[in-house]
Amino acid sequence: MIQPCITGGCLCGALRYEASGPPDLAGYCCCADCRRASGSGFIPFMGFPAEALRVTGATRQFRSPSFRGTVAVRNSCPECGGLVFGGVIGEDVSHTVYAGSLDDPAHFRPSMAIFTRDRPDWVRLPPGLAEFETMPG
Repeated sequence: MIQPCITGGCLCGALRYEASGPPDLAGYCCCADCRRASGSGFIPFMGFPAEALRVTGATRQFRSPSFRGTVAVRNSCPECGGLVFGGVIGEDVSHTVYAGSLDDPAHFRPSMAIFTRDRPDWVRLPPGLAEFETMPG
């Protein structure tokens, strides 16, 4: 069976990715860092195992402390600044693709919302999501 290929990239097209197979998870992160990084009330995300994701193009990385005490790495395009994915290629076992970077937004099928404790009152999430105050175990 042929696995579906999910593609996306930045605003100018210099940073691209292909993901083989469906994501392991998909949802909304409402943490303060994701809100600031996105300029919105949340970041819609999809998680993929590292071996399923192929990235082409240069990245600009921003590192910040994560909830678990490790380092969160967000990758954007050094040309247009578009936020594309999280994690370090070649080091991390999984990566987060930001759903706003998808070529076909229909691939985003959220099932959860995380860091709902930080969700602004003006953010309305779709009904039926599993909601977590912080990061699920």
